[in-house]
Amino acid sequence: MIKFIYFDVGGVVIKDFSGTNKWEELKTGMGIKPEQAEAFNEIFDKYEPDVCVGRDVETLVLMLQEKLDLKLPDNYSFLQDFVDRFEKNESIWPIIYKLKRKYKIGLLTNMYPNLLDAICKANLMPDITYDVVIDSSIEKFRKPQKEIFQLAQNKSGFKGEEILFIDNAANHVDAAKQFGWQGFVYDSTNTEKSNKDLEVIFL
Repeated sequence: MIKFIYFDVGGVVIKDFSGTNKWEELKTGMGIKPEQAEAFNEIFDKYEPDVCVGRDVETLVLMLQEKLDLKLPDNYSFLQDFVDRFEKNESIWPIIYKLKRKYKIGLLTNMYPNLLDAICKANLMPDITYDVVIDSSIEKFRKPQKEIFQLAQNKSGFKGEEILFIDNAANHVDAAKQFGWQGFVYDSTNTEKSNKDLEVIFL
């Protein structure tokens, strides 16, 4: 029996880059040329896991400027560039509000330092108080590491089989299931169907 529900943020509670061309748009906006894409991806992919557990994402900007000779404004912020391209996923908000009345709920999310605060300040999230918030940049573990699921379970106060995890990344949901949780893969490219499926199951 489910007693606690964890939501992922990017791709579930808000619309991030999933299923869009926004990542390419961001790179173009930074001045990344097609022939530089591989070098950009190499740097970002190497250090992004560290960013999810506490490294300042702006340090990547300095590397990219040096490596690719980018001409960015002095006040350019990688973090803000992300947030400015995120959107509300208001279609899931009524579901979250309804579930909040029936269950304890929380957020379990891979985040860059200060990113969740910036998302909230941009009013991209529903106006709700979560019972638990697990932010990888604060906890120093990230999905799909087992340590973050153990921490989230401990903070929820419930057993694994009593916890449901809703995430748009199938490998993260699989990791939660291996930890004994229940899971639901939210399709960021078809939010209407995912919302209907959630309503059928829980509402």
